[in-house]
Amino acid sequence: MTQSYDDLYWNSNDGLRLHARDHAPDAGQAARGTVVCIPGLTRNGADFDALANVLTAEGWRVIAVDLRGRAGSERAYHPSSYNPRAYADDMVALLRSQNIDKAVFIGTSLGVLVTITLASRAPGRISGAVLNDAGPKVPREALARIGKYAGKPVPPMDLVQATAYVESIGKAAFPRFSTDDWRQMAVRTFRPRSDGLLELDYDPAVIRTTRPWLLWLLRPLLWRAVRGLTARVPVLVVRGALSDILPADVARQMAATSESARLVEVPDVGHAPMLSEPEARDAILTLLERVA
Repeated sequence: MTQSYDDLYWNSNDGLRLHARDHAPDAGQAARGTVVCIPGLTRNGADFDALANVLTAEGWRVIAVDLRGRAGSERAYHPSSYNPRAYADDMVALLRSQNIDKAVFIGTSLGVLVTITLASRAPGRISGAVLNDAGPKVPREALARIGKYAGKPVPPMDLVQATAYVESIGKAAFPRFSTDDWRQMAVRTFRPRSDGLLELDYDPAVIRTTRPWLLWLLRPLLWRAVRGLTARVPVLVVRGALSDILPADVARQMAATSESARLVEVPDVGHAPMLSEPEARDAILTLLERVA
């Protein structure tokens, strides 16, 4: 299969070599701007391939990042730097390396916290934002569910076993996924070893700085950051209708912080929508029309 993106590398402020998938606008399309996609806690930029195909056809450059410690990005020298502030600084370093003044940021799960942290640290860098299925308040039960598998050791396995593994932890969120959908999810989640077996494609230490008590303490700051973001630029809040991470009332409160904010709910999906679903895709295209 022909690779639909270029590999983009840049250096963090503390010297890590970081990676992103750089999807150029379709040939013949005038460049309309840049969209930076930030994945979830244990995820990587491959999750945005389908969305990138849609947005590049509309003339947008899409940069889907691997946060430090994931996929093509180097692992941190110390686990303490696996935190939203460091991730946000990595995004600023990315924009500087590409001579990009500002971009639309699409964050999924942890990527939401990174986006609103960036909005506090470098507000002029964001021209619009999509906050996908996370917010300033996350139920402890949902975090406990993620903690049961994120960062836990998983033995090397073949593709059939890897497919069964991702389905076992994600089937409640994606009840309509086919076997092929789960196989593709496994390919995005694991990387091949030299012996042909697969291993998880992230540093297990990334989970250490994502603690329920820390998120609880940060709630006032996160709400302030959301209000500041929605007051400045167009914002789309996306929620999976089955999500346990972003409660419906929190999603509504986020969208109500400004007249420029919108809310869309994706049916039959939990945490987190892939953003290629028709409801999410169309809402994102509408947001981009407001930004362009």
